[in-house]
Amino acid sequence: MSRVFTTRRRISLSDTDANGRLRLDAIARFLQDVASEDWLDAGFDHDSHVWVVRRTELTVHEPFRPEDWIGLETWCSGVAGSAASRRYSIRGGAGGRVEAESIWIHLDHDLRPKRLGDEFLAIYGTSAAGNRALTRFTLPVPGELDREPWSFRATDVDRLGHINNAAYWVAVEDRWAARLRGPVRAALEYRQPIDLGEPVELLEGNEILWLVVGDEVRAAAAVYDATP
Repeated sequence: MSRVFTTRRRISLSDTDANGRLRLDAIARFLQDVASEDWLDAGFDHDSHVWVVRRTELTVHEPFRPEDWIGLETWCSGVAGSAASRRYSIRGGAGGRVEAESIWIHLDHDLRPKRLGDEFLAIYGTSAAGNRALTRFTLPVPGELDREPWSFRATDVDRLGHINNAAYWVAVEDRWAARLRGPVRAALEYRQPIDLGEPVELLEGNEILWLVVGDEVRAAAAVYDATP
């Protein structure tokens, strides 16, 4: 039987903007948390394995109501060497729906890619159904655009010592909140880690944002209208 992990959350005040919209950075936290809960529920532990997000795509089909209960489902949707893709479905008790997929890279404790083992495949391989996790980046590199400084906070740092993946979505919320009020499709690619205190700069195109350090693109994000 294919493994599907299910849990529930309540949307809290800290998860929404001034209009009660569930923010993208809050959705990203939900995705990483339910992935971690599934991993632990499957019998693994945090200390023996390291996972980092390479890419997340999500579609907000319908907005949620503030303080609503939401149901979250997640399952493995593909594997490839040291990578796995994970699908998510979030639905609100009073309406609201998000569908998402993330690519996760499996690392050893020296943060080098580590192949997925037989135990992982025995638990998650059935739901992957032979699908391959696609790890390549698809968003373009920036052209000549104006740059401005962008800062992260000490509270954005995760256990690996880098900026947590959910914190990158704050730049999207900061610049494009007006675009996020209806159905939207969004993607964020994590090309290289960002450490606290690095001189990060933000570049803004028509549909894509980039976070860069010097001439190196560390992350890219895109938002598109998903109105049916």
